[in-house]
Amino acid sequence: MTGTTGTTGTTGSTGTTGTTPRPVIVVGSGPTGLLLAGDLATAGVPVTLVEKRPHHLSNLSRAFVLHARTLEQLDARGLADELEQAGRPLDRLRLFGGLTVALDTLPSRFNHLLVLPQYEVEKALRRRAVEAGVEFRYETEVTGLSQDADGVTVRVRTAAAPGTAAATAGEVQGEELRAAYVVGTDGMRSVVRDAIGLPFPGRSVIRSVVLADVRLAEEPETLLTVNAVGDAFAFLAPFGDGYYRLIGWNRARDVPDSEPLDLDEVKEVTRLALGRDFGMYDARWMSRFHSDERQAPAYRVGRVFLAGDAAHVHTPAGGQGMNTGLQDAANLSWKLAQVVNGHAPAELLDTYEAERHPVGRSVLRSSGGIVRLAMAKRPWTLALRAALTGFLGAAAPVRRRAVGQLTGIGYRYPAPRGAHRLTGTRVPDVALADGGRLYEELRGGHFVLITPEAYGDRGADARRKDRLAVAHWASDRRTALLVRPDGYAAWASDTAEPGAVEAALATHVG
Repeated sequence: MTGTTGTTGTTGSTGTTGTTPRPVIVVGSGPTGLLLAGDLATAGVPVTLVEKRPHHLSNLSRAFVLHARTLEQLDARGLADELEQAGRPLDRLRLFGGLTVALDTLPSRFNHLLVLPQYEVEKALRRRAVEAGVEFRYETEVTGLSQDADGVTVRVRTAAAPGTAAATAGEVQGEELRAAYVVGTDGMRSVVRDAIGLPFPGRSVIRSVVLADVRLAEEPETLLTVNAVGDAFAFLAPFGDGYYRLIGWNRARDVPDSEPLDLDEVKEVTRLALGRDFGMYDARWMSRFHSDERQAPAYRVGRVFLAGDAAHVHTPAGGQGMNTGLQDAANLSWKLAQVVNGHAPAELLDTYEAERHPVGRSVLRSSGGIVRLAMAKRPWTLALRAALTGFLGAAAPVRRRAVGQLTGIGYRYPAPRGAHRLTGTRVPDVALADGGRLYEELRGGHFVLITPEAYGDRGADARRKDRLAVAHWASDRRTALLVRPDGYAAWASDTAEPGAVEAALATHVG
């Protein structure tokens, strides 16, 4: 679905019309939107980030886990080390029953998952976006959009400035913003997705999941406490400030999200799933929600794109939600920058959906499979769970594939027919001849060409120095490898002639 017209949303607001065009507008300032906007601004693309919420940060996080591939992407932005200091690493993840996923053998600098509340990730990404020059428009709600062959018109309404008579009267100001491209990162209830006429097919998998932030009189034995029985499951993770997040479900309490929730019910579901409630007290926040599995049929309509929860939502099993959205952003941002800056044709943007939609579908299947096995109650499903647990423990190739999908390092993107076997694969953080690392060279949104030292400065060109770094293997490897800004192989050759290197750079770097 890559036509040039979108569905116009309704507005109902009046006011002034903005006339200054923007190359890109990002709607939604969660982790996905912040990473995307920060990448664009770092690449020299003026970008406006529109957010209907106020400026202040919220501590009401659902996400608590950063996986290896996401940490690699954050490393390429100079943020991973500080987040590692703020979080707590865990090298084994227990999913249910006897199924434990070992992460310490991952072929990554980050051979663990990092337990860290989502708002800490947002804080680092927001700081980076501000430093890069992103224009933030808080308390600005998108009410509709329309597009044509030249750009997108976004209709918004903005709360009046505090302290003014208009603010006292509760007035809002209508405005139209114009951009070459728009990216909707505005969550499951995406206004952008609705405005371009895309459905969000799927269903609710679990109703009446309870959330609570509580203190504990007894500290759990493990950093993440997860378990499931036939009638209940629970997940317990620390915020780091003395409070813990409890996510739980009780099959016997299938009630609407609006049903009142108290601490006694939270304790009950915890005892059912974990065997005890750890002396829970002092709940500072409690709520219910329902967990859906949904995916938009397309991630693009014309000049409008979707990423993160606006494109796909799934169960929290495996902690893949925020991670998948951040990797969407890492895939799309450099492509938009290349096109907007005139270094690549617009057709490059077609590869975003081609590469990321299958990943979103795979995450829906894997997270859904985990939660269904965790909820197993009938004898045949319990037998299947036991068999799968045993199989994963005994079959190393299957286990590696499952862990690769869970952590994100196992995905590869489609490659053209006849391409080198490395094309489309994730490139690990290899050592370079100057003592540096690949993911340090990727900072700033660069491509990186890695060649044997005998190649010298082949590929270095003043015309590309703002978006290409040339490096050499620390080893005696003979492959010439061009790495995309998102850490995937764009091109490779085992016997590259100078003309072949230049052709690859012209095609991919511009």
